[in-house]
Amino acid sequence: MSDLLRAPAEIKYAEELDWLESIDDSPKPFSWRLSPKMVRLFILGSERSDGLDREVSQKWFGDRSFVERSIVTLASDRGLLLIGDPGTGKSWLAELLSAAISRNSTLVVQGTAGTTEDHIKYSWNVSMVIARGQSRESMIPSPIMTAMEAGSIGRFEELTRSTSDVQDALISILSEKYISVPELESGAGDDNIVFAKPGFSIIATANSRDRGVNDLSSALKRRFNFVRIPVVTNRKSETEIVRFRTEELLRRHAIDLDVPPNLLDVLLQSFADLRASAAAAGSDDEKLESALSTAEQIGVLEDAVLHSNFFGERALTARTLASSLVGSLTRREPEDLAILNKYLHGVVEPRSREEGGSWSEFLEGGRDAIATLS
Repeated sequence: MSDLLRAPAEIKYAEELDWLESIDDSPKPFSWRLSPKMVRLFILGSERSDGLDREVSQKWFGDRSFVERSIVTLASDRGLLLIGDPGTGKSWLAELLSAAISRNSTLVVQGTAGTTEDHIKYSWNVSMVIARGQSRESMIPSPIMTAMEAGSIGRFEELTRSTSDVQDALISILSEKYISVPELESGAGDDNIVFAKPGFSIIATANSRDRGVNDLSSALKRRFNFVRIPVVTNRKSETEIVRFRTEELLRRHAIDLDVPPNLLDVLLQSFADLRASAAAAGSDDEKLESALSTAEQIGVLEDAVLHSNFFGERALTARTLASSLVGSLTRREPEDLAILNKYLHGVVEPRSREEGGSWSEFLEGGRDAIATLS
């Protein structure tokens, strides 16, 4: 695993999944590797009341009802659509669910304007077709078709980014649970229909901000159970998420660098302030283009940690944190810079006068970063 830039969840947590599978004596739907209770435990972590011999780490932070409804949906014959703002952990939850249920989270189709029907059905190995003709051997199955044949979970990222033709093809797969291959002749040794095995389902994700890009048809909506993942606003939950991801970052890069709790509080409070400002804004021009999600918060901290490690004094400072925040959240110039400057003068400056310490350094670092970018 050490030679992988980013190991999928089933590899990263392989030992834990093996152990859970060895002690799992509850009924399992279809070809699931873990029972629904164990899938939930793998994702949300163990508690003392579970009475386990070892601790299972929490990997996704959010309302347990979202996880439970997702699991129940996948145990039925309906698809699961995780929808929410960018950075709310939809893809990570989809990956964890696939890893726990199928031990394979890599059967993924990425929805874009260039995604075609072939990407969710099949294509052909041209050289083999020329040499031997069209056959099952010369067919290249899509990740979705592979999931169907294996009775596994297939994933479709950014569903609303794909065109209506692709979405229509998905309706047939979700409804009929098979894919026809008209190029192959039935009864001539090549089966021209690929049927889904029990356990097959699709987890799709969609950003709520993409509404209007390629709206889902009513027919496709009926094939999915919707689970809306809200932006994390609970301070305790957000702190746990940021700390969890930061610890992962430090381990991955083998960095020995302390993240002081007071700087984590500064980061969390600054994002809370900016979200409140965005909520009160009268127009989009008065809002940062950033979604101000927890994922972006983690990105700011990651940038600051790496900068401190490679170019600083191997210690995270409020000045570096402010510089990373300004650099990461400035998407439009000069609009975003003006919004951040207003925040520094209207909120951070009075707070630095009252509390001093880290907020004073944070103010100076933010001002310097804005001056550099202006």
